[in-house]
Amino acid sequence: MATIKLSPTRRARAAIAAVVVAAGAGGTVALMPGAVPVPDDVALAVEVLVKPWEGRSLSAYLDSIAQPPVWTICDGDTTNVKPGMTETPVGCDRRLSAKLTNVYRAKLVACIPNWNAAPVSWRAMMNSLAWNIGANAACDSTAARLGRAGHWQESCVAATAFNRAGGRMVVGLARRRGMGDATRIGEGELCASGVL
Repeated sequence: MATIKLSPTRRARAAIAAVVVAAGAGGTVALMPGAVPVPDDVALAVEVLVKPWEGRSLSAYLDSIAQPPVWTICDGDTTNVKPGMTETPVGCDRRLSAKLTNVYRAKLVACIPNWNAAPVSWRAMMNSLAWNIGANAACDSTAARLGRAGHWQESCVAATAFNRAGGRMVVGLARRRGMGDATRIGEGELCASGVL
């Protein structure tokens, strides 16, 4: 398997800087007026990685790539989703930020003791990875192992291995994990832009 080359980019560094400024000394960001503030790494993951790459559906649909197939809504959320269910854009934003903070990030914090010492770009990448592959899989990954050892750049590269769905490599996942595309920042791109 070829090693993926990850490079810092101006657009990713600008995205990181914008969240860091918005978070200020408190380290949290309200993603919409009146919303409960979320950690800076969650804000970065939500706005730069998850929403652009997942695609949003306000109506429940059956994700048949998942095995077994699972009912899904909003930005890839599968919790308590039933056929015929609908959601609003604000409801999707709330679902995503709350679940990413309280479920996925919480598990990552528990399995990666040096979480708070990690660069915000690495933490955002891990949040997005966990959202996409599951928190347990993210915690058990080589990316997490390298992160626990403080090898941030190597961890960014290791996360690019999660580019398969339904048993085959998917170009969209490879772009998401790597350097993105013309309009979306990739997880590896964002990660490398904050650790190099």
